[in-house]
Amino acid sequence: MNIICAGFGGQGVLTAGLILGKTGVDIGKNVTWIPSYGSEMRGGTANCNLKISDTKISSPFVKDIDILMVMNMPSVDKFEAAVKPGGVIISNKTLIGAHTFREDVKLVEIEATAIAEELENPKGANIVMMGALAASGDLFDEMTMEEGIENFFLSKGKKNPKNALCFRKGAEEAVIRAR
Repeated sequence: MNIICAGFGGQGVLTAGLILGKTGVDIGKNVTWIPSYGSEMRGGTANCNLKISDTKISSPFVKDIDILMVMNMPSVDKFEAAVKPGGVIISNKTLIGAHTFREDVKLVEIEATAIAEELENPKGANIVMMGALAASGDLFDEMTMEEGIENFFLSKGKKNPKNALCFRKGAEEAVIRAR
């Protein structure tokens, strides 16, 4: 599975990629993760290339995207064309708005930033997006993904019960449009 998580620095796109990668490793998959960000981390653009596979991975770089988790419009502009026909776009509708996405992809829209703020976890928009991704059924099931998020933060000595709320709300509120 070829995945790109993209947005502004500070939105948690690199962390989202790390969580997806660690979850893949935890369930026995082969994983690569490569971050990319501008000179100013917070506020500049950031993205990561992520591959998760049952077989050996020959190159860590993603050209044809299976899943695009996109947090802002500049990232849509940069990566939408590289999503494979039939691929999945998880869109943060709060910041992207009413963009007309390609017709040949599965679109999952979620008001991720608004939901995270509503749940008083403003840094949790990436977790909301992962809930929406889990609801799409195109990578990990909801239980695996929720455990992956929990285990990632526990491994860093952190526990935030609001992350679980963000994840569940993202899974519940995702508007999935298979086209």
